[in-house]
Amino acid sequence: MLPGWIEAFIVVAALAIILQTAVLVSMAIQLKSTMSHFEKLAGDLHARVDPILIRAGRIIDESEERIRSITTDTAEITRLARSQAQKLDRVVTDTLERVRIQVLRADQMITGTLEVIDEAGTTIRAKVWKPVMQISALIKGIKAGLDVLRGGPGPDGEVAHQDEELFI
Repeated sequence: MLPGWIEAFIVVAALAIILQTAVLVSMAIQLKSTMSHFEKLAGDLHARVDPILIRAGRIIDESEERIRSITTDTAEITRLARSQAQKLDRVVTDTLERVRIQVLRADQMITGTLEVIDEAGTTIRAKVWKPVMQISALIKGIKAGLDVLRGGPGPDGEVAHQDEELFI
């Protein structure tokens, strides 16, 4: 190989290393500038978010007791509602049972009354109505006999024409 070529390669390699170093130094400077910009943004963001987080923490701390109170009250209301519902169920069940018993009593009373009325009707028919019918039949028989004696309607139910001729 030629003696000048090795030196040329060494010079080219040295220039490449210097160029790479310059690129790396410029990247480091740019990175440092970008990092300071990000730190500034992070500081601003931190300054804005911290008061919000502090307020949210205070609200949560203050609300914790209220939430606990609301939860306790809700549990108490639920317990009381359950107790009242059970009492109402017992009252309704007891009332329905009493109503059922009263309906049975009323049914027995009405059934008994109807049986007594039916027996009274049967007794009235047997003891009173039958003799009244017999007396009525006897009266009809006497009336028919008197009509015959007076010259009333004959056996076929027609009245004698003599009475009609008298009125003409």
